[in-house]
Amino acid sequence: MIGTRDKAIKYLLEQDTSKQYEVKEYKTKRSNDANAYFHVLVNELARHNNISDKEMKIEMNLKYGTIATNDNGKIGIKIPEGTDVSQFYDYAKWFGSCEDNGIVFDKYLLYKQTHTLNSKEMSQLINGVVEECKEAGLETKPKAEIESMLRCWK
Repeated sequence: MIGTRDKAIKYLLEQDTSKQYEVKEYKTKRSNDANAYFHVLVNELARHNNISDKEMKIEMNLKYGTIATNDNGKIGIKIPEGTDVSQFYDYAKWFGSCEDNGIVFDKYLLYKQTHTLNSKEMSQLINGVVEECKEAGLETKPKAEIESMLRCWK
């Protein structure tokens, strides 16, 4: 059920009292068109920079994406120094090192996977990639068309 606070309260009051319910804020999801356009741009940038599509997607997500969070704030990890973090997670950005009990660790911030981004986060990502394309001299859709696509969330 999706609706206003009052509509949700009314709905819940009509439900079975022996069951548990989860209530959370509704956030619109990005459109398939926006997602497809993001991948088109990333692929063009990858060709321009002579790197793989995956490498470019990771680079753009770490530059314009959204840091993963939970109720305690930003989500980060520490792994033994020299360990390749991409063996475990693609969207991790190194931000320092530390020592714990004589072991040196690399610290990484984790970024959300692109398929988990909400509309605001996806818009930020696409706008950043569009700017990268323009700086590289690659053609992008007109600003109005991009804005229209970003407003059409599924």
